[in-house]
Amino acid sequence: MNSAEAWTDPDRLRRYRARVFAERRTLSDAFADAGGHQQRVLRDLLDFNSPTHYGRQHGFDRIRTLDDFRKAVPVQTYTDLEPWIERAAGGEPEVLTADRPTVFFTSSGSTGAHKKIPVTPRFMRTTFFPFYYAAWAPLLEHFPDVLAHPGAVLNLKHDPLVAPPTTASGRPHVGASQVDFGSAFGEPLSAEPGTGAPWATLPVPVAADQHLEKMYLRLRLAVEHDVRLVIGINPAMVAAVPHQLDQWWPRIVKDVRDGTLGGLAHGSPNPARAAELERLAHTYGTLRPAHVWPRMRALFCWTTGLASLYLPRLREQFGVGVTALPAPVAASEGPVGVALDRHRSAGSLVVTASVYEFADADEDLTPDTTTLRPDELEAGRDYHVVFSHVGGLYRYAVGDVVRVLDHQDGVPRLEYAGRGNRSDHTGERLREAQVIRALQGALDATGLELHNAACRVTGAQRQSAAYEFALAPRAPWSEAESERFTTLLDRALHRESAGYRAARARNALSAPSLTLLPPDAFLHDWQDRVAAGVRPTQVKDRLFRQDPGQWAALTARARG
Repeated sequence: MNSAEAWTDPDRLRRYRARVFAERRTLSDAFADAGGHQQRVLRDLLDFNSPTHYGRQHGFDRIRTLDDFRKAVPVQTYTDLEPWIERAAGGEPEVLTADRPTVFFTSSGSTGAHKKIPVTPRFMRTTFFPFYYAAWAPLLEHFPDVLAHPGAVLNLKHDPLVAPPTTASGRPHVGASQVDFGSAFGEPLSAEPGTGAPWATLPVPVAADQHLEKMYLRLRLAVEHDVRLVIGINPAMVAAVPHQLDQWWPRIVKDVRDGTLGGLAHGSPNPARAAELERLAHTYGTLRPAHVWPRMRALFCWTTGLASLYLPRLREQFGVGVTALPAPVAASEGPVGVALDRHRSAGSLVVTASVYEFADADEDLTPDTTTLRPDELEAGRDYHVVFSHVGGLYRYAVGDVVRVLDHQDGVPRLEYAGRGNRSDHTGERLREAQVIRALQGALDATGLELHNAACRVTGAQRQSAAYEFALAPRAPWSEAESERFTTLLDRALHRESAGYRAARARNALSAPSLTLLPPDAFLHDWQDRVAAGVRPTQVKDRLFRQDPGQWAALTARARG
């Protein structure tokens, strides 16, 4: 039995479904004693890791309560923990954790440098796997047919490596989507949907850093199958699919007709499918996912942040009635929230995974920031996320901001609201979430629509500073519409941010301006970064773009 057949083997699917629903039920049941579970997670990480260098230095064996923990360990970032992590990556035992890291996940920080996130067997067993399985429950419950056959799932983030890069101690240093959890952690059921597809492991040679070519090869293979689910997690990857089909369909048609894959012999010629795709492209002027896969059911990706501006229309590219299921609120460092039903954006706090603390998103995080417990959060407010878990991250500020949607069964449901970084040229302290809400408000008030957006501060002198927004409208905007939108955007920013309101009142900031781009400008920008060698999973939507070179590259087509 090959890997594709193994994934959809009826017995495996039965066991997989049972595990997924059992983990969701366990997490749901834990909500009845969320505070008790938080205390047990704290006790477990302290007991397990107290013999470590970090545990001894911070007196883990003397800590009994969250207040004790707060006094012993400061709020910290990756930079603060990096010396400890580098010791572990170099092979030193018992630095942060009692068990040795099996792999180190990559995660790109604000500087673009790749972090090394230690991933231990105990972390995977107690923190990662329970939330990870539960995350698939809404999909399996409501769209069981997406696992009907090996080629039913196009998993865009799955990217196995034959020879992964390693740390100084020889441990793999890779993305989470590049790890075989079955062989690395003894969890054969953990293989994601789509990892048994014919394109999961490419059958022709391609260099590890040729990410665009790998995306082409997967699409070329997928057009001959009945794909019903696209998994992207990063929504920018999902948005790239219609763009790539539009760009690549002549090459795809030729490969399908000739029975080739990237020009190399593969399979049998399929002139009938090639003719069908060519006819659709000529009829509609392009080839859309809905044309290629008419039985598409769902997309699985983040649905908030900048994606909230473009995902509703993007979903239509994949077919009428296609559902967008929210991927978990999580990072390479650990989970935060997971959707246990079909809610369009929010996930319940994973109270059994980590010790969670939160801080007002409008305040700066410092080592002694006063934090809130989950039961102290208020609906409709934004918070920094700080978590601690047995994998060796203690009071770790992950850099994400979440918005509390509501409370369900006594536990907060959270939406990802954006990164915690700010744009602060003259005291305005604008956060991503505030700008995105302002953009959405101006769009709603005018009936206008966007493919994507970015902004920067212009003006060398503070008194001449202003925000410039680069926008890619779905359809052309008239001059009057642009002026109306700009006025409403300015008003919305006033409402969202006291700092922006004060800066405008003292004339430290002028009114914002617009630069309108072609509809596909952000898609070209995304693809250029992938072509330059950045893994698609790490090329995410970016709102604040102060770098002159990046801004020039994005807006070049507006001037051309």
